[in-house]
Amino acid sequence: MGIEIERKFLPRNDGWRAAAHKVVPMAQGYLNDLALVDSGAMQASVRVRIEGDAAFLNIKSRELGARRQEFEYPVPVAEARALLQLCVGGLVEKHRHYVEHAGHLWEVDEFLGDNAGLVVAEIELDAEDAAFTKPDWAGPEATHAQRYYNLALASRPFSQWREDERQALDLKDGHGCC
Repeated sequence: MGIEIERKFLPRNDGWRAAAHKVVPMAQGYLNDLALVDSGAMQASVRVRIEGDAAFLNIKSRELGARRQEFEYPVPVAEARALLQLCVGGLVEKHRHYVEHAGHLWEVDEFLGDNAGLVVAEIELDAEDAAFTKPDWAGPEATHAQRYYNLALASRPFSQWREDERQALDLKDGHGCC
């Protein structure tokens, strides 16, 4: 069983761009929606993602905090394209920028399409209390703010957020799911 421990941050500026050593285009969708996961009717999100020339089926458990079960399986790209046609909600498109900082890999997602204008930085850790050095460009933590999760962005993209939602980070807005 795979365990993912991931923390999310909102970049305060574009300082990460100069440090990015690789960029990968991604398109992903979900075979279930946020309402089913939020209601408890489903205990996991089911995602299909095409990243560059590879594709994956991913299942993440619905759990509070930065730690959740994660299962990921490679699938043929042609099958992933067909699965994307079956997804509910919108397609989440982004460029993932890989940035090394102080011995850790940061993944900075620059969203496109209906989520254009949103940028979220993530770091995966070996333990929830693992020490890491936060880069100067990393701003407030959004790990527990559900609206910044890809499943939520597929259901209600950044383009539909009110201005106050775009400006404020409310850490009490959700379950930190998926």
